[in-house]
Amino acid sequence: MTDRYAVFGQPIGHSKSPRIHQFFAGQTGQQLSYTAEEVAPEQFVGSVKAFFAQGGLGLNCTVPLKELAFAFADTKTIRAQRAKAVNTLKLEADGSVLGDNTDGCGLVTDLLDNHAFNLKGSRILLLGAGGASRGIIAPLLGYSPQTVVIANRTVEKAVELAAEFQDIGVISGCGYADLGGQAFDIILNATSASLSGELPPLPQGVLATQGVCYDLAYGDQPTAFVRWGGENGAAHSLDGLGMLVEQAAAAFYLWRGVRPSTHALIELLNAERGMS
Repeated sequence: MTDRYAVFGQPIGHSKSPRIHQFFAGQTGQQLSYTAEEVAPEQFVGSVKAFFAQGGLGLNCTVPLKELAFAFADTKTIRAQRAKAVNTLKLEADGSVLGDNTDGCGLVTDLLDNHAFNLKGSRILLLGAGGASRGIIAPLLGYSPQTVVIANRTVEKAVELAAEFQDIGVISGCGYADLGGQAFDIILNATSASLSGELPPLPQGVLATQGVCYDLAYGDQPTAFVRWGGENGAAHSLDGLGMLVEQAAAAFYLWRGVRPSTHALIELLNAERGMS
């Protein structure tokens, strides 16, 4: 019987994950199937139990299921505990379920290895204080930036989220109106707003000279935030396709014990989008 894996989410029709994991399987000589399944939050626990009961070995969980996956996992990796969210579930040999979060390592691998950005000593602005931000803060702080500032429409959420990570780095939270007069080397958009053409109210001059913009979301066309970066003089303005592939590679390694190569796949997917 073929080893079964899947991604659960809602919506899920746009997901590139099945193609990514089948590419990795072919590249590494692994026999497996990987499907995308629409699962609503209220169906989550029953669907996960059924998947594992029917022989499934691992799951990815995307929006809006990452906090539910965290609650479901019997044990969690340290990075999942930090994020309080899980995007990867693995059925262990003893029948227990391990929860991991590969989002943050996927992001920093894309930034450092694929684009050769330097996080050490950099000033990082993180837009949004939701689950997408939560998963990437600890990995970012692990590379010793000068500061990470979380900006959010609801100021209290940004301040509370920053407080959770103050033991491992210099981090603070504020509202968008508080950003005036500050400039950042890297601006990361962890809101979903730019997919619908909306942008946070960023003041002029918030992007430093030769600064970098990076949208955690991705699409077949440049997102509103990627376009904003280009219009505001970013040295590089990128979306999250590389992060998607890198977090998938980390999940694949957790499940299969084999680390796939990502560069050829990222080039292929970008070429198909006309973004090579």
